[in-house]
Amino acid sequence: MSKLHAITRRFKALRDEDGITGLETAIILIAFVVVAAVFAFVVLSTGLFSAERGRETVFAGLAKTRGSVTLSGGILATSDQTQITNLTFGVVLAAGGDSVSIDPGASNGRTVISYIDNAITDPDLTYTVTPVVGDTDAVLEAGELMEIGIDLTQNAQIALATNDTFTLEIKPPSGSYLVVRRTTPPSISDTIIDLN
Repeated sequence: MSKLHAITRRFKALRDEDGITGLETAIILIAFVVVAAVFAFVVLSTGLFSAERGRETVFAGLAKTRGSVTLSGGILATSDQTQITNLTFGVVLAAGGDSVSIDPGASNGRTVISYIDNAITDPDLTYTVTPVVGDTDAVLEAGELMEIGIDLTQNAQIALATNDTFTLEIKPPSGSYLVVRRTTPPSISDTIIDLN
């Protein structure tokens, strides 16, 4: 009988194998789902963040170009027959541009005009603004034309004579700036000279 008892115990030991229950399987499956959800959240958050940064960059670029001014017509120079004394030119907004303050008397947020030639640089020329088309404020808006006048005699170092090349940089408070490069003619005996 003891042999029979030993054989029965042996069969019981073989049948008593531990296995994975349904509860353990569910816990492991839930852990995998949670890890996958966290990973998906991180990937989506990173993608959304980079997409938002790209959107901000595009809008910043558009804002930079939308506030630009452009020349309307040529640059007229006034001469005392020995040198150029005044420059006059018209400006309008670039297509689709936002309004630009060109008030020469403003302390903040005004357009700055710089002068550069092969001898000197003046980072902030004194200028005047005359409305030609539009209202009388010094804010350039869509459909308006403003005339800018620069008295070169206010800076004693600027002496534009014949065959001199100079550059004007018109820098609005926002948007890209306009670079105008001109050369004076071989003769400045006329009082008004078109520098096209």
